[in-house]
Amino acid sequence: MREGAIEDMPSHLEIKNLHVQVEGKEILKGIDLTIDSGQIHAIMGPNGSGKSTLANALAGHPKYGVTQGDVLFKGSSILSWGPDARAQAGIFLAFQYPMAIPGVTVANFLRTALNAKRKAAGANGDAKAISIPEFRKLMLSKMQLLRLDPSFATRYLNDGFSGGEKKRVEILQMAVLNPELAVLDETDSGLDIDALRIVSEGVNAVMNPRLGILLITHYQRILNYIKPQFIHVLVNGKIAVSGGPELALQLEERGYDWIKEGNGQVVN
Repeated sequence: MREGAIEDMPSHLEIKNLHVQVEGKEILKGIDLTIDSGQIHAIMGPNGSGKSTLANALAGHPKYGVTQGDVLFKGSSILSWGPDARAQAGIFLAFQYPMAIPGVTVANFLRTALNAKRKAAGANGDAKAISIPEFRKLMLSKMQLLRLDPSFATRYLNDGFSGGEKKRVEILQMAVLNPELAVLDETDSGLDIDALRIVSEGVNAVMNPRLGILLITHYQRILNYIKPQFIHVLVNGKIAVSGGPELALQLEERGYDWIKEGNGQVVN
């Protein structure tokens, strides 16, 4: 899908006939998807359809083995890249269930991650580490955007955080690291309506013409705040139906059974 792409720029993400196994069981059974700069694509589907498997495979989780197909990021295959190389290249994953890291503050975690990304880009630009005053200014501006109290900077990462706080800190990471491809794995899960709105506003504020977003969700409600151009429904490891924003409304009204029964039609 090339509509809305920046002229002469390669696709941010090309997924070609992707098959993925987890512990010997095939979960993804041939995924084809292209995301261009400035586009937001939503992946929806029933529980167990392979949505989080897709997110983890894109991030390079070693548990998720690619058995067939390819994944290209800006024209280069990333299948041989480790998770760190993918992150340093500009691929970001917001976890469905962010882990707590006692002993590591939010500020130290973010500054270390940002400096690793800057160092990796050194061959093509400035590898100088960001200074503490410069980083603090950047971090506080992003925290204000997400309505996070500055005291979060000194708290241990996700340790004792509520579900909404964890998700806001995930988007804080996204805002600070400024990726070129963001995979948001059910960022809306566990959020009340106020937290959902704040997190969505943060995603919208970070969105820019050079960023592509793959938004994975089970429910339509987050799409009231984050507006994708394309929606794809994943069923049994394959994309069963693709369409525009109106497809989400159909799913809200009719559920997934009509697609699982093979009665879905591609919405143009």
